[in-house]
Amino acid sequence: MPALLRHARTTYGAAMRRALADAGCNDIPANGLYLIGGLALHDGEMPLGELVKDLRVSKQAASQLVDALVTGGYLQRIVDEKDRRKLLVTLTRRGRNAAAVQAKAREQIDAELLARVGVNGVNATRKTLAALIDLGRQRENGNDDVIPGSTSERCK
Repeated sequence: MPALLRHARTTYGAAMRRALADAGCNDIPANGLYLIGGLALHDGEMPLGELVKDLRVSKQAASQLVDALVTGGYLQRIVDEKDRRKLLVTLTRRGRNAAAVQAKAREQIDAELLARVGVNGVNATRKTLAALIDLGRQRENGNDDVIPGSTSERCK
């Protein structure tokens, strides 16, 4: 399953990278696709603290990624008007354009997938992936019970 998930993610990523390169946006770092797409889903604005948590990288790595995307003209940093101690990261016009290109590439892959496996297949896959995500979140929150049928042997 992990190998299938990795290759499936690569299918989306490769399509998005090709579309972005064709649009003149071939300077987006590796996690930049996730960040730009995530910001687009959050109306183009997100507190930096949430960004670091969602990326699951160190604050330093997230800061370096944001720096690279600011330098590339995809993002800007602004002070949160509600809490001046917080910085928000927002999409620039170039960032919104890149997000639109990514979304279109994702939609094309989604349409091809739908044509191959049908609505029921796509819905079953979404249900399975949502359950897998939920399992991961439960484990992150300290509920990491042993999976039935697994062993608890230690690496030697």
